[in-house]
Parts: sequence; structure tokens; C-alpha cells
Amino acid sequence: MTVLSMSRAEIDRVHVLRDLVAERIGTREAAQLMRVTRRQVFRLLKAYHAGGPAALVSKKRGKPSNRAYPAVVRTEALALIKANYADFGPTLATEKLAERHGLHLGVETVRRWMLADGIWKDRRQRLKPVHQPRYRRECVGELIQIDGSEHWWFENRGPQCTLLVFIDDATSRLMHLRFVETESTFDYFVAARTYLQRYGKPVAFYSDKHATFRVNKAGATGGGTYGLVQSDASV
Repeated sequence: MTVLSMSRAEIDRVHVLRDLVAERIGTREAAQLMRVTRRQVFRLLKAYHAGGPAALVSKKRGKPSNRAYPAVVRTEALALIKANYADFGPTLATEKLAERHGLHLGVETVRRWMLADGIWKDRRQRLKPVHQPRYRRECVGELIQIDGSEHWWFENRGPQCTLLVFIDDATSRLMHLRFVETESTFDYFVAARTYLQRYGKPVAFYSDKHATFRVNKAGATGGGTYGLVQSDASV
């Protein structure tokens, strides 16, 4: 047994016992430093004299706990949880195992088993990742956001339609508005052509993830998006 395999507490005990053997400290002080009784100090000192630092290493190191459940119990519990309570939390799953299957287990034990098996995620794992905010562009015309909003814009005076909006990212200025019957790729092309004729070409158009510019048919050819806008990307 090497020093590298000893715990921090066990290494500290070796240093205390060495000081005790060298008579740099007394028994009472050694007991206080190791947080044990005087009787335990003598027992540890005897073991140290007989076997050196290795004698202070816990004999339970690497061995299963006496209170550990047999592997077959864990396998049975996880099988029952997957089959019947996969969407339950550890507390409720523990209650159901005891109530319906006669398996009386600790909640923390079930929680550890479910976490290790991937059935349950703790609070940290369930939290949504924080995304870096996208800062506005500095110059007018650098980035134009495009979007469509379906609404009863004319109330009862006309049919429901969609308003296509071109917004400058730097200033939030509404650069171009166009009412269309439905939000379609062709209508965006027409609106984009009008914008280009009036303001010129921007550095990029930007759109949120949207099916309007995506080919969803499995047999379609020519790629997954049309040329005007790529979702969440610049062109």
C-alpha cells in the first residue's frame, strides 16, 4: 500500500503519529488533531509500529458496503421502473416500488440508480443551456431580419392575410412591408426583390428557423434550403 492510495485523512494521521513517535506532540494533542479518543490513538499507534503507514489504510477500501443492496435487487428495481414508472421522479418511483411490488428501498438509493442508468436527470441536467445573446449589428443595412405574421389585419373588411416585414437589425427600422395572401417562398422572393431595388444588397438576411425556406420532401433534389435565406444563418 503506497501513500498515493491513501486518503487525505489517512495521510494526515501518518504525520500526526510520526510527530507522536518523535515526541514532538503528546497523546492528548494527537487525539485532538486526529479527532479520536486517547484509546484510539494508542490503537492506531500500535498498528503504525506493526505495519507502518499501510496499516492505517481502511480495510473496507474497495469493498462493497455491508448495507449495499444485492445486484439482483437493483436490476429488478430498474426493470420495474423502466417498464412502469419511467416518467416518475425517484420519490414517487420509490413509493410505487414499495406499494405495488414489495421493494422497500431508500429514496436516495433509487435516485442514484436512476441517475446512473439515465432514467432520471438531476436539476442541473434539466436546466436549459444559456445561450450567448446575439448583439445588434453596428451599421444600417448590414443585417436585415425578415419575418411573416399571419393575422386578421383588415378585421372584417378583408380576408386573413400575412404581413411580410423586413427590419434593419442595427436600428429596428421597418425597411419594407408587404401584405400577401400566404407566407411562401415566392412571396419572400418578390418582397426581397423590391427591397433590393430600393435599398441595395445587405450583407445578410436573417430568419428564425422556418419551414418556408426548407424542402421537407424526402425525394426533393437540390439541397435542403432555397437561396434567399438559410435559417439562423446569413447568406
